[in-house]
Amino acid sequence: MRNGVKVVARIAVEESLNQVKEALQSAGHEVVAMNESSAQSCDCCVITGQDENVMGMADTTTQASVINAAGMTSEEIVEQVNRRLQ
Repeated sequence: MRNGVKVVARIAVEESLNQVKEALQSAGHEVVAMNESSAQSCDCCVITGQDENVMGMADTTTQASVINAAGMTSEEIVEQVNRRLQ
């Protein structure tokens, strides 16, 4: 919330994270499929972490917060997104 108003964010989510997508949508966020163009125009990105920095390279395609969903529940991810938007 910002100034008492619920913040609705645009969140890019990797394809395999269906439960996360549903949880974020239930929380009122706009959820889009993760790709290079959506990552650039989102408030936050949620990744699986499976192929994160595989080659030791750190090419940045977004200035948005990136949340690695590995080991987290859908509810924990929603909490992380909401915290980062404050």
